[in-house]
Amino acid sequence: MPFLCVNVDHVATIRQARLGTEPDPVTAAAIAELAGATGIIMHLREDRRHIQDRDIELINRTIQTKFNFEMAATEEMQALALKYKPATVCLVPEKRKELTTEGGLNCIGNEEKLKDYLAPLHELGVRSSLFIDADPEQIEAAKKIGAHYVEIHTGHFADAATRPEQKKELDKIIKGIELSQSYGLKVNLGHGLNYINIKDFAKVPGICEYSIGHSIMARAIMIGLDKAVRDMIEIINSFVD
Repeated sequence: MPFLCVNVDHVATIRQARLGTEPDPVTAAAIAELAGATGIIMHLREDRRHIQDRDIELINRTIQTKFNFEMAATEEMQALALKYKPATVCLVPEKRKELTTEGGLNCIGNEEKLKDYLAPLHELGVRSSLFIDADPEQIEAAKKIGAHYVEIHTGHFADAATRPEQKKELDKIIKGIELSQSYGLKVNLGHGLNYINIKDFAKVPGICEYSIGHSIMARAIMIGLDKAVRDMIEIINSFVD
């Protein structure tokens, strides 16, 4: 059965708009856990646009499920991951001017560098994930790096303007899932998934986790975070006969 990991970054986005103390992403994480989420995601960006160092420290102390630390492959982030020892680190590409993550990490040609980068984390028992596009060469590179998971970028699928375009992207993702599994990689999906488009994955086997944030927080504004999380879990659970 696939599980839901909730990204609380955009709770921090609202807080940082006023540079105040509310809403608190750590409190949001606790509500998401109580509603049934099996993990919490925070992405500490280099420019600290939403999640702050304080949030990482507090979530590490209070998490009851598992903490997935999204981060760029920099020395600063490696030091923080070694300090806090999250359950999983997910390496993502990062650009200062991007509104949100625009695509997958480029692993091709960086296999040895990323393998060495992850090695001290693996020694501590921290599991690793690589956020990549559903590209066969990227998946092959991820295998060489020795990551435990790949999180396949679903943004192009979510942003497709027409149903034929969306189906084309969906086919790429499904093939990417199958190839990843053939290499022994566990597969997560994330980026742009919502209460409608996630249903296209209802019959796709072998997905471990869905990483979802924005659509849950958007619904939470209207109906509350507890119900928004429970609604998404209900959809995911319906995938299993």
